[in-house]
Amino acid sequence: LLPLPMLDGGHLMYFTIEWITSRPVPEEVQEWGFRIGAMLLFTIMSIAIFNDITRLS
Repeated sequence: LLPLPMLDGGHLMYFTIEWITSRPVPEEVQEWGFRIGAMLLFTIMSIAIFNDITRLS
């Protein structure tokens, strides 16, 4: 599981942080985590698609 907030690993990461600190992660922090996670995921997907297309020939 990748610890990206928009994937299951990210939810486990937030649950672990809540368990350790005994308080919920603020919603604003979660929103920023989702935004950064989405950007990372889309970047990885774009690189993978680019590599696939360049290696077709």
